[in-house]
Amino acid sequence: MLTNLLYIDPAATTALLSSITAIAVAGGAIFIIIWRKLKKGAQKVLHLDENANKEVEEDLVINDEPSTETAQEEVAMAETEENAENA
Repeated sequence: MLTNLLYIDPAATTALLSSITAIAVAGGAIFIIIWRKLKKGAQKVLHLDENANKEVEEDLVINDEPSTETAQEEVAMAETEENAENA
């Protein structure tokens, strides 16, 4: 009679391990959310700014259109080439 009670079904073991894993993941997520809220609240109360002394770089803007100086240089070079061909 005692030997029948010692049997553990593989499906039950899988379900038990999945449940334990899900509880651990959910607990970790809850811990991280609470930690971030506490940290943000403490920074607000203590007037701390983590971005206060950081250097900020300017945004890089790339235009596909050539600048007016570049366009003028290209026109001048084309005229020079035409003059060289005509001479």
